[in-house]
Amino acid sequence: MVTIVFSHPWHGSFNKAILDTITAKFEQQNKAYQVIDLPKDKFNPSFSEAELAVYNQGKAIDPLVLKYQEMLKKSDEAIFIYPIWWGTMPAILKGFFDKVLLQGFAFSYENGWTPLLKIGRTTVITTSESAGEIFKPFVQDYFIPNMLYSVGINNATWLNCEHTSTGTDEMRKDFLKKVEATV
Repeated sequence: MVTIVFSHPWHGSFNKAILDTITAKFEQQNKAYQVIDLPKDKFNPSFSEAELAVYNQGKAIDPLVLKYQEMLKKSDEAIFIYPIWWGTMPAILKGFFDKVLLQGFAFSYENGWTPLLKIGRTTVITTSESAGEIFKPFVQDYFIPNMLYSVGINNATWLNCEHTSTGTDEMRKDFLKKVEATV
């Protein structure tokens, strides 16, 4: 099962075109997939006091968090689609990692740090206005090894569409073809 985590709030965005390209390909192939659309789900990325009270116990009380954990348990592949804003991921996606990838679910401390998820293939797809090379330290050097691999979300490929809103239609079409060929 492929789980796609989508984090752009505007469904008229190029990020949504990326999501639509991927889901159309999967539909054509009869490939099993599920979408976590964080903005559409109205996911709250901030911890409440009650959530923080049980955080160190590895417990979740938000029904969406529990739903997302069940979805990830069934996954052998993950795709993350998000815009790079202010040099990083949107707050809603950061909150997803904070609240969903809990101790006891995504990792264990018992005998040293142990990843618990078993996701064998990952694609990280970002969009940005600046050149992708600028974001390499965050995405490839930090996000992928420290936030994905550390919990068992493995074998990541990163694709970035730079100059998303200022580039040409041809450039965006070429990027969608690259996405389709990668996933």
